[in-house]
Amino acid sequence: MVKLKAKISSPFLSNVFKGSLVSVSISLVLILIFALFIKFFNIPDAAIQPVNQIIKIISILFGVLIGLKKFPQKGLLTGALIGLVYTILAFLIFSLLGGTFSFNASLFVDMFFAIIIGALCGIFFVNKRNK
Repeated sequence: MVKLKAKISSPFLSNVFKGSLVSVSISLVLILIFALFIKFFNIPDAAIQPVNQIIKIISILFGVLIGLKKFPQKGLLTGALIGLVYTILAFLIFSLLGGTFSFNASLFVDMFFAIIIGALCGIFFVNKRNK
């Protein structure tokens, strides 16, 4: 009998998870700040979606930066996985806070968007570090 073991404590996976947690933390802080702006200023509803996308980009960018800090290789894969894990964690956290879990097409669009942004950030940071 052959036993296959995955190294869960590998630096690669640990950095992906760390980067994802940083991304979610930044999102939580920025969304709270944006919610205060919405409460105190007359911000139109049309601005909410674009600002949310900008918050996601900023969050993933910093998460990928942290994720690649100690393991500056495989930028595309690291960034894409951070974007994917970020989306899953953010969905779970914000669904718990909102009290509803709804799976719809926008979740998959957000997941695709986050994977692409993460991969691009990963490629950029790895190549910038190598120069």
